[in-house]
Amino acid sequence: MKTIFTTILLFALVSCAQTQSKNPDIPLGSKKILPNEAVATFAEGCFWHAELVFQSLAGVRDAVSGYAGGTDAHPTYEKVASGETGHAESVQVYYDPSKISYQKLVAAFFASQDPTTINRQGPDEGTEYRSIAFYRNGTEKKIIEDEITRINSSHKYKNKIVTQVVPFTKFYAAEDYHQEYIHNNMDNPYVRGYSIPEWLSFKKEFKEAGFKP
Repeated sequence: MKTIFTTILLFALVSCAQTQSKNPDIPLGSKKILPNEAVATFAEGCFWHAELVFQSLAGVRDAVSGYAGGTDAHPTYEKVASGETGHAESVQVYYDPSKISYQKLVAAFFASQDPTTINRQGPDEGTEYRSIAFYRNGTEKKIIEDEITRINSSHKYKNKIVTQVVPFTKFYAAEDYHQEYIHNNMDNPYVRGYSIPEWLSFKKEFKEAGFKP
């Protein structure tokens, strides 16, 4: 990731195939498309973090890391990191509406990030880390906008929310090594030092929906 941990992370990414350490307590997706599910798409910084956040929610079957919000029809991690594609690191969330509502997904989206920082989440900085809520219809757009209004009115943050609210167009799945990255790379310094602590804090504070056992 393009962070203050750049040197460490580059080493981790190069050597992860040799140093993978899996954790059975990190929720995984089933990778099987089901007929009764709906799809939602969000961007909130590093997609490793976002994938874990949504996959841990009861009613979410899977979250896939990828790229959305840009114009490049053939995005890669390296191209997106350059900032020239317009894409943001995103997740495609597959969920059962009878078990978790879109409204709760949106609440989780805002609760698992700082939506007031422009092109930045934690140590990650760049347009690829901007906050975006993609909507597929007018109902979803209203849910997102109502949640933004609610949070701004609560004065939870000193600054106003800067999350982009845009119509969904296309999602591109990221490279295989990014999928289930946290589960498969528990020894990565970024995962240990940032991703896991952020996720545990989210689980402790978020009360809007249940978590998988």
